[in-house]
Amino acid sequence: MKKYCIFAVWLMTGGAAGAQGVTFGGSDTALTKAFAWAKAQALHYKGKPADPVGPWYESALPPRDAFCMRDVSHQAVGGAILGLDAENKNMLTLFARNISASRDWCSYWEMNKYGVPAPEDYRSDKEFWYNLDANFDVLWATCRLAAWTGDSSYIDAPVFKRFQQQSVGAYIDSWVLQPDSLLTRPAHPNAPTPFNEQDAFDRCRGLPSYSEGIPNMKIGVDLVAALYRGLMTYAGIVRGKEAATYTALAERYRQHLERDWWSDTLGRYHTWYSNDGQFGLGEGETFLLWFDALHDTARARRTIGHLASVRWNMENTSYLPYLFYREGFWDTARRTILYLSDPSTARREYPEVSFGVVQGVVLGYMGVDVVPGTRVVTTVYRGEGNAWLKDLPVLGTTLEVRHLSKTSTAITNTGHRRIIWRAGFNGAYRTAVVNRKRVAMKQQTDKWGRVTSYADVPLEPGQQALVGDMRR
Repeated sequence: MKKYCIFAVWLMTGGAAGAQGVTFGGSDTALTKAFAWAKAQALHYKGKPADPVGPWYESALPPRDAFCMRDVSHQAVGGAILGLDAENKNMLTLFARNISASRDWCSYWEMNKYGVPAPEDYRSDKEFWYNLDANFDVLWATCRLAAWTGDSSYIDAPVFKRFQQQSVGAYIDSWVLQPDSLLTRPAHPNAPTPFNEQDAFDRCRGLPSYSEGIPNMKIGVDLVAALYRGLMTYAGIVRGKEAATYTALAERYRQHLERDWWSDTLGRYHTWYSNDGQFGLGEGETFLLWFDALHDTARARRTIGHLASVRWNMENTSYLPYLFYREGFWDTARRTILYLSDPSTARREYPEVSFGVVQGVVLGYMGVDVVPGTRVVTTVYRGEGNAWLKDLPVLGTTLEVRHLSKTSTAITNTGHRRIIWRAGFNGAYRTAVVNRKRVAMKQQTDKWGRVTSYADVPLEPGQQALVGDMRR
């Protein structure tokens, strides 16, 4: 009964959705401080209403006043959490709309606030900078946003449908990215004529990786993972035999990754393959996790251990809090958030950092997520003590989420649309009390063998619920 009294006090002090956007707090004061900094820093990068490009936020090197396909794909869900839906929709629509046969089905890698391709990366349709992971990253980002926001136009609007179809078809063909061509493809399949190796706009017109500092690269392991995720994403959009075809094609990339890129001797994946037939090591492992391409848990554990043991640049590190939480390395995730938000950390102002912290806290530490294509919001607490979120936008409504402990969580639907709350808890529990009624729990097991117990609770606008008093 004590927990229900605490819950009642919280409801009386919570109120309706506020004008200040999502807020976070709890017994972990260091994380509370990190989130407050990240929210303020991320919103600082919001564009001005009069900017010719329309709604946007900084997602590239800040002096450029620009947004990049990789950065936006990473920052997008954090942006949605912060209420930047108009910005996400505008930027991703621009990327999708500008895919073009004249650029061999590339879009503009980076655009600026004036609504034109950033001159730092573009000279003409024949000479420009482009990282080939980008189409598949954007494709996946639009599907994650469709799931989080409930806005299906990210998937079914004509501009996104065309982008999807060309990315999994003509784009792969143009850049010789078929599964059996990855280690034999030409170095520059669509090089301009004449070709100047010293000109970055010639040499980098179709970089086969997000790692930009490795000369003589034929393909990076991150591009293999991006192809896998892009095709799996598209398979989830289409139906029937077409879905099966793309799932099978995606699996060929994953099998190639496991067969050709893992080194038993090193206990690591190689991260690049050169034009003279040599594998090498460097950046890239982050994207094996980001694109969720690893099914072998022993290899995944080694990959995570290596990522946690090295101090990467801020771009790579900003992905890690959410990924470490998702994979079950909670203490490492928390330490990474505190490192990223520490005032003494160099380059913490890079835009991805603050958005990455927001995503790490909400999706990672608080364990809030959605089941794609449904109105199901899931929660699984990955912290200690207690923690709360208020005015969290998700699926077209707003929620207040309070983890009272590891085995007790309360939610209020403070918005205007119905959801189903999947209240999850780490461990195997037979029953729990849902709003004073004891109910049976269901269980699911992840790839690591970890069991989560859950109960589904419908929540109409204005309703609240408490799940707790777990029994094994």
